[in-house]
Amino acid sequence: MGKAALLVIQGMEQGSRFELSDQPVALGRGLQNGIRILDTEVSRIHCSIQLARDEYVLSDRNSSNGTFVNGEPIRSKTLTNGDQIQVGRTILLFTWPRDDQPNQAERAVSLVGRPDLADQSSIVGQVPPLMRVPGTAAVEEAEAPAKFLANLRTLYQITEEAVRPGVSIDQLLQRILDLAVDVLKADRGCVLLTDPVTRAIRPHIVARPGRQRVDDERMPVSRSIVDYVLRTGQGVRTNDARQDSRFEGGNSIISAGVREAMCVPMQGRTELIGAIYVDTTTPFDQAVLGGGTSRFDEDQLLLLLAIARQAALAVETNRYQQAFVKAERLAAMGQTIATLSHHIKNILQGVRGGSYLIDLGLNGHDEEMVRKGWKIVERNQNKIYHLVMDMLTFSKERRPALQLCQLNEVMHEVVDELQVRAGESGIELRLEASPDVPDCTFDPEGIQRAALNIILNAMDAVEGADHAVVQVETGYDVESDSLWVAIADNGPGIPEEQIERIFNVFESTKGARGTGLGLPVSQKIIREHGGEIAVESRLGEGSRFTLSWPRVDDDSAPDGRTLG
Repeated sequence: MGKAALLVIQGMEQGSRFELSDQPVALGRGLQNGIRILDTEVSRIHCSIQLARDEYVLSDRNSSNGTFVNGEPIRSKTLTNGDQIQVGRTILLFTWPRDDQPNQAERAVSLVGRPDLADQSSIVGQVPPLMRVPGTAAVEEAEAPAKFLANLRTLYQITEEAVRPGVSIDQLLQRILDLAVDVLKADRGCVLLTDPVTRAIRPHIVARPGRQRVDDERMPVSRSIVDYVLRTGQGVRTNDARQDSRFEGGNSIISAGVREAMCVPMQGRTELIGAIYVDTTTPFDQAVLGGGTSRFDEDQLLLLLAIARQAALAVETNRYQQAFVKAERLAAMGQTIATLSHHIKNILQGVRGGSYLIDLGLNGHDEEMVRKGWKIVERNQNKIYHLVMDMLTFSKERRPALQLCQLNEVMHEVVDELQVRAGESGIELRLEASPDVPDCTFDPEGIQRAALNIILNAMDAVEGADHAVVQVETGYDVESDSLWVAIADNGPGIPEEQIERIFNVFESTKGARGTGLGLPVSQKIIREHGGEIAVESRLGEGSRFTLSWPRVDDDSAPDGRTLG
């Protein structure tokens, strides 16, 4: 069974994916939630999801703006694959690709007959794809307008289903088939899809309106009719399956009382996707006693053909999207490997240069040469350490490890760690710590790394300049009840057109010296604390980065654990 997950399809964290386990999980804006939603219209603890009797149940937690599933407000609801959950302005798609779902149609449908059976069918009508608009066949003059409008309304509904956002392809096909079976007044129907690789045809979706699913009750479908439709690309209908030679040997069809059947191809833009099959199960003798009226006519065959066309385009679009996402992932992976490989190569070149000096010093018993080489090796060792830590921080979803801390102490450690490098580079690195900063709970290691990355960027920006200064400040904003750390430099500044891009992954303004990971990692850490990073910069005057996040009391820690 596949893992259940929530995918953010609309909101600040669009594209984020959260896997669900068998443990209850809370959704909300607060740090104590297993799934944090950075949305100002979401309550601190908005709703929760828990697994109960092999089903995931969503419950609202008395949120201010309510919890919605598929546009309907709920207090508690069992989720199904494809449901859309809205909290505030954020929409999450619930996905649970259970292994038993794809096999339901195969267990419910039986392809009967021999594929090589001769073409001796009693088919009474057949049409090529897209021959004409449904509703134009010869009907009673008074019935024509109403029938035409009803068909247009059905096609409109199908189109609406096809463009509905965030719906899985299985859910979309199920809705389309249910609508088709209903409007055609069929008793049953199924969608059969061809495998993109093997081209084998197999049942994918089945519909039985008003009837409960019974595992041992299988819907008989003529394999030869399906093969004929796929081979010719034409839709067919038969008005008496009992007399149709294509059903020879299909005793289950006789016992099921199949009376009429229609099968049409699902023709996409470039390939045949599969077929849609519907039938009626009115026994033949009852149909004769009732006047022998058929439920299916040529207009309905045309309508089913148009529906199949829409369904095929939906499947094809879904496959294109999957291919596009895969291509984007591969492209992103290639960019990541190329960028990191280039930066690691530069670091290794530095290590080799330092090692060469150490080797010369050892051979010549020159202690000063050894010391000089070791400083180069140590500097590059620090670079590779920070690179690996940034990669680990950025590559995984994490929750801040909250502890009761003093921000000034954390920033003193960061500045002290960098003083040696600042001195070697001729940079004045100073800290102005506000005495008004209270003790509070945050992730000291995370805040330390976020500040460290920005201070290192500031030092790189002023390195080599006259009177180079990097100033670090801490503070507490009473009005917003938030902590802040500001890092300012008197470097060249950042062009306005680049400020919007500096937090993008691999967007570096430092050329070969930068990985483009430092600022995105810092932003990710601060956002995990519910905060943001503000940037002010003037060309020729320098830049100022302000990291701010809401203060959290020690009694707000998750799970009620003791902090400190």
